[in-house]
Amino acid sequence: MGEDQRDASIEDQLRLCRERADREGWQVIDSYSDRSVSGASLIRPGIQTLMADAQDRRFDLVLAESLDRISRDQEDIAGVYKRLTFADVRMVTLSEGDISELHIGLKGTIGALYLKDLADKTRRGLRGRVEDGKSGGGNSYGYRVVRKTGPDGEPVRGEREIDPAQARIVRRIFTEYAAGKSPRVIAHELNAEGVEGPRAGSWGPSTIHGNAKRGTGILNNELYIGRIVWNRQRFLKDPETGKRVARPNPEKEWIVQHVPDLRIVENDLWEKAKLRQKDNSERYARTEGNSLTETRCQRYLFSGLIKCAECGGGYSMVYRDMFGCSTVKNKGTCSNHTRIKRSELESRVLHALREHLMQPGLFKEFCDEFTRAVNRGRMDAASELTAKRAELKKVEAQIEKMLQAIMDGLCSSSMKEKMTALEARKAELSHNLQRAKEPPPLLHPNMALLYRERIDGPVQCA
Repeated sequence: MGEDQRDASIEDQLRLCRERADREGWQVIDSYSDRSVSGASLIRPGIQTLMADAQDRRFDLVLAESLDRISRDQEDIAGVYKRLTFADVRMVTLSEGDISELHIGLKGTIGALYLKDLADKTRRGLRGRVEDGKSGGGNSYGYRVVRKTGPDGEPVRGEREIDPAQARIVRRIFTEYAAGKSPRVIAHELNAEGVEGPRAGSWGPSTIHGNAKRGTGILNNELYIGRIVWNRQRFLKDPETGKRVARPNPEKEWIVQHVPDLRIVENDLWEKAKLRQKDNSERYARTEGNSLTETRCQRYLFSGLIKCAECGGGYSMVYRDMFGCSTVKNKGTCSNHTRIKRSELESRVLHALREHLMQPGLFKEFCDEFTRAVNRGRMDAASELTAKRAELKKVEAQIEKMLQAIMDGLCSSSMKEKMTALEARKAELSHNLQRAKEPPPLLHPNMALLYRERIDGPVQCA
């Protein structure tokens, strides 16, 4: 249970489920919930714990208020159902009763359509707001939200006004950048002066320079010259991570509205800043032979794995082959100026692995757990593919039966709706199976030898 709900809503669902369990004489082993996490994704601690406990056979039945409390994503619902079935665990809901393949197909389709309809309605509302000269999203630095009530008693949304103190900082950033200061230097100076950044945070170079193509960052926000630009990009949820990923929209789909009363930066200053931005972009273009940009994406053995002991920020390559605190480099708000050579860092860590993890007890525990974890993931992937192939056969069989019924003269509006849902599910399963890759073979239980070979072998870095 989850999906951005109030705590009271979740408690109500748990209460109803417990009452049903009491009536049926079922023993409640545990309850699983995800508070303030979207139900459109399975990347949730509660549902992940439930799936793991099901595989460990902690219970025989999962009870929920309805299927959309598990997930509204069609593929995710099917995946949960197949995994629970594989573990011999029944799925029952208060709304639908005992769940079968038919429930999965129909409810999954309905849930997916609901999410799409909700997104379309939200976008229509935001577009109307923008065309009225109001904000279509969050609040930008330099402005404050105007809170007032309309004639109908409802709050008026999207109203903004200039925040004089923040507007001065915006003009300062544009002036200093146009005069030749780098975003990193500007960020350091603002942090040193104690100037609060957007969302009450500290200033960083990316907060200032952002992404020119996407219109992000202080230097690219056209609201500062009195232009609202909406629908520059759309957001899609990555099914692997559950995180939103931005995708740019064609310029012809942008909605532009002029709001001169919200102008903070004059045109000549804006143009000077954009001209310098363009010059820098061309100078440091990611081209072959440019040693500066060629090294930006280079990764080493422990890239992304090192943290600063003082501020918790990442450690990155700050100078030639030296690792240092990224917060010191980008914001200047951390006092940990310790640097370490990449070769020395790698040598120390690998030495510790050889000396400590090679102890027989720890070594065996690591190898056993590593093998179990990798094989569990690969078995899940194989099980999911098998389940999808089996479901596709069932859907095709159901379609054949319905076609035969229609040919025999048994046709109704409800049959047409079911046929549409089945055809949609068949198309989705076929598409997913065409794109799916066969999981690699399972690891051999004797991982200890492989681990020893990797640790004792030479280090190879990209």
